[in-house]
Amino acid sequence: MRLAKASTKAIRYACLKYHYAKAVPQIRLGYSVFNDADEWCGVVLFSNGANPRIAQEYDLVQGQVVELVRMALNGKQEFTSQVLAAALRTIKKDAPQVKVIVSYADRNQEHIGTIYQATNFFYMDERSNERGIRINGKLTHRRSVGKKYGNASIQWLRKNIDPNAEIVRGKTKIKYVYPLDRKQRKKLKKMAKPYPKKQSA
Repeated sequence: MRLAKASTKAIRYACLKYHYAKAVPQIRLGYSVFNDADEWCGVVLFSNGANPRIAQEYDLVQGQVVELVRMALNGKQEFTSQVLAAALRTIKKDAPQVKVIVSYADRNQEHIGTIYQATNFFYMDERSNERGIRINGKLTHRRSVGKKYGNASIQWLRKNIDPNAEIVRGKTKIKYVYPLDRKQRKKLKKMAKPYPKKQSA
């Protein structure tokens, strides 16, 4: 298996074809994945994160923390955990200033983060999951709303765009982190909690 820098075309195709979100996120680093037969398997993507204060809770600065935002794969990879482990090694080499990787498992998709548990991420907590803002009957991500209207405040949207605009929330997102140096590993290990388990049907 090997990873290579992903092209814009590969990123778009994989996100729209293989990932449930059917959307292409803003990214900082993107890798195409190839299996041992050199077949393309999809992409792994990292971004600076939607939260401009993503690094503050780790006493780091912007740029030292990135978010794993997509693993859009077609199933031709042998082990998904192997792909993630390779991506973590690669980003450590390509972006040595990065100290922590953050990612989320979405309970709306019945995910609990099995892939993160298999690759030794630390489980931190669960966060409120805002799925977007419904405007004129259409659910849109907050960032897209802000880009379109220049303001994503629900009060402003109700006053200026749609009086019935509403924030739509879903099940929580489970937060996982992966430290890339010993100092962060020691600190985050103390903060980590036992992994959540899948609930029995």
